[in-house]
Amino acid sequence: MTVLELAKQLNLEMVTEGEAAEREIHGVYCCDLLSIVMGRAKADDAWITVMGNINAVAVAVLADVACIILSENMGLDEESIQKAKEQDVCVLKSELPTFELSRKIADICSL
Repeated sequence: MTVLELAKQLNLEMVTEGEAAEREIHGVYCCDLLSIVMGRAKADDAWITVMGNINAVAVAVLADVACIILSENMGLDEESIQKAKEQDVCVLKSELPTFELSRKIADICSL
């Protein structure tokens, strides 16, 4: 399933899109500690976090995740939005808690 298809199915807010929205999701990774995400998230994971800052965008690039999904209705500041667009990082937003969101994604994507 692509990031865009997932966003539509779960009614996720698209903060930044770009070509990254067409990436396939092959897993889900949940973590808020950026150094752990850099070492453990896999390429093409949907990364769920509450860390809505420019460092999260950098980590998403380094880890090559399919997208960042901000849970708990967390936001992303304008500088981070611009950096995500420049780096072609798809950022989504959900009001759901991390655990509930990850369960729904795993079910929908048959992970």
